[in-house]
Amino acid sequence: MWEAAEIELTPRQRALLRGVVEEYVATGQPVGSRTLVQRARLNVSPSTVRSELAELEAFGLLTHPHTSAGRVPTDRGYRYYADRLLEQLEPQPEGFPLDLHSARSEVDDALRATTEMLSDVTRLIALVSAPPLGTATVRHVEVLLLQPQVVMVVVIASTGSVTKRVYSFPEPVDPGLANWAAQYLNDRVSGLELGSHVLRRRLEDPALGTREQAFLETVATLFSEALVSEEQSLYIGGTSGLLEDLRAGELDAYQRLVEVLEKRAALLEVVSQALDPRRPFVRVGRELDHPALRDLALVGASYGLTTRTLGAVTLLGPVRMDYEKALRSVRSAAHELSRFVEEIYEDN
Repeated sequence: MWEAAEIELTPRQRALLRGVVEEYVATGQPVGSRTLVQRARLNVSPSTVRSELAELEAFGLLTHPHTSAGRVPTDRGYRYYADRLLEQLEPQPEGFPLDLHSARSEVDDALRATTEMLSDVTRLIALVSAPPLGTATVRHVEVLLLQPQVVMVVVIASTGSVTKRVYSFPEPVDPGLANWAAQYLNDRVSGLELGSHVLRRRLEDPALGTREQAFLETVATLFSEALVSEEQSLYIGGTSGLLEDLRAGELDAYQRLVEVLEKRAALLEVVSQALDPRRPFVRVGRELDHPALRDLALVGASYGLTTRTLGAVTLLGPVRMDYEKALRSVRSAAHELSRFVEEIYEDN
């Protein structure tokens, strides 16, 4: 990462850099000194502004495409601008028009709704990573006696996934045993993580009778199958909206992005590498390690429980994006999603 934060700018230089970034984000056109004087409302002449812009260019924060053209931000300039935004964040995020009540207890529905709302609000590509493998908990277990010797067991996870399997026994199964197993599993393993040692110990409890131990030993395989089915997912939305505001020079970057979108594992790695569990984050251009993303920017915030990060809410788009709006949006959406998963995990 560039050490843009170590560059010491005067208040006027900071105001000019902010003016260049925000005007260029809004118009996609190089920004001239006269425009900046009007925008920043500075009581200085255009010649003074040009001198300051030359200084900012010497710092590597601005560049100009042609000798007589106005300036445009460099990746380093965007980085400096984003760092100032991160420093000025309010203690609490703003409200966000995200209603997760309709998702009820389905984490995947909540992640999908978050992705759709983020992309609609920002017109950028929204990426929301699901909780990682193994963090899903058991919400409910059903043990159903289909025939005297045939039992179906259903495991419903906190993410909403359903795993079921039919078991055939050599002897008829006592209906009382099936009812006991359903009650025991819901009382003793509900709320536990699918891959936890505690869950395995409760399925192998030596205090149980021989008949009960044998039954649980038979159906225990289903919990391992449920864990395997809980692959980490990445929800993506907003690819069509990004095309609306692209400039000709950004089309190549977008085409490379479309190729990467088809490889969700690669995107999950990019998001996980950028993830900062302590605060919102911004990665600009070359800071994104994937070669196809080096003309783009990623803005995100983590979500999860008080004691553990579960995933990230991120926006991916051109380096020329509205960073202030993007930061506000991911921060607020992550806050709402954290409230949702806290309730789900507490209920389980």
